[in-house]
Amino acid sequence: MNQTSSPTRALILLLAALTALTPLAIDAYLPAIPQMANDLATSIHDTEISLSLYLAGFAIGQIFGGPFSDHFGRRAATGSGLTIFCLGTLGVIFSQDIHSVWLFRVVQAIGGGVAVVNAAAVIRDLSHGKDSARHLSNMAVIMMLAPLLAPLIGMLILHISGWRLIFVFLLVYGLAVGIALFFRLPETRKKATERTSMFKRYGMVLSHRCALGFIFSQCFALAGMFAFITGSPSVYMGYFDISETIYPFLFGLNVIGMMLANRLNIRLLHYYKPQFLLGAGQAAQILTSLILLLYVSIVAQPQLWLVVSLLILFIASMGLIVSNATSSTVEFFPYNSATATALLGSIGFAAGALSGSLVGLLGDGTPWPMVAIMFACSLLGPILRTVLQYGQQQPQTQQ
Repeated sequence: MNQTSSPTRALILLLAALTALTPLAIDAYLPAIPQMANDLATSIHDTEISLSLYLAGFAIGQIFGGPFSDHFGRRAATGSGLTIFCLGTLGVIFSQDIHSVWLFRVVQAIGGGVAVVNAAAVIRDLSHGKDSARHLSNMAVIMMLAPLLAPLIGMLILHISGWRLIFVFLLVYGLAVGIALFFRLPETRKKATERTSMFKRYGMVLSHRCALGFIFSQCFALAGMFAFITGSPSVYMGYFDISETIYPFLFGLNVIGMMLANRLNIRLLHYYKPQFLLGAGQAAQILTSLILLLYVSIVAQPQLWLVVSLLILFIASMGLIVSNATSSTVEFFPYNSATATALLGSIGFAAGALSGSLVGLLGDGTPWPMVAIMFACSLLGPILRTVLQYGQQQPQTQQ
């Protein structure tokens, strides 16, 4: 395992492209859901289930992909995951009914999960502390272009052809990333000689209280973000009566906010530890969500510009939370970094699915349920981090 060299810009770009696989697979086909439902002679609701199945399959892929990567190496795990992803995508392209789509979306997601966990693990193999956080932030800036562009790409493809061409695009993207990584990804984790079971690897992570504090910090930040993603269509287009044309641009402002916060995070890491910046991001989320909750609770007719501004600040704070929480977590596990990354991702996606479901369950046509859940998530992360890390030794951050 080579821990003396540092990841090159080209490698960081490729790892960002690998990580972008998930937002592309989730967001690119959203504009095509009505067309898919009509073509497959099913309901829009049944077609939307394919999104939930992808999230579940992605979590499963990460759970198994992390220990697999730590044992067999990053190249083997990345190649295997991308192969499964492409096979699942091919299956979706030729599906003739919704049940086949469901099946192959799960296959696609499992492959994506196995592949994507390697991105942060490779960064951890090649760097530490502040350097690791900076590289993860740089990777995140590039990766965040995916959710910004994916719906626009999907809409453009729909104007050219049908929904199946969107999955042809995903297939070509997956193959292109796989070929590039085959030639450019070094093996940063040598095959383990000892046969440590998956359960033992996860036990090492779950028994580490300080690491769990960082994991839950990211977990509930992601839950707050997924609450926004789930609730924003009904809040923007329903409550505020924003058109379907304007909505993607309002949504995109949040992604731009995260990208700017990531750039700020990279600069601040020259002066502050990742743990301090993580706390700053959590404090910003608590403050903005509290102001937003009080505003929509007290004011009878909230102003769109103020709600949008506060939501942008809340989501932008993710730029200070995710990369610093990830780098702080994997710092404890030099030989199990992919397992720790897998746990970060799978718990985060599970919490996001739960918060999104709560937004839908409690939805009353107003912004209040979405904002209330966002505020609760912003509180739970730092509270659990404080409780779990009380009296524990923090990671020794290197310059």
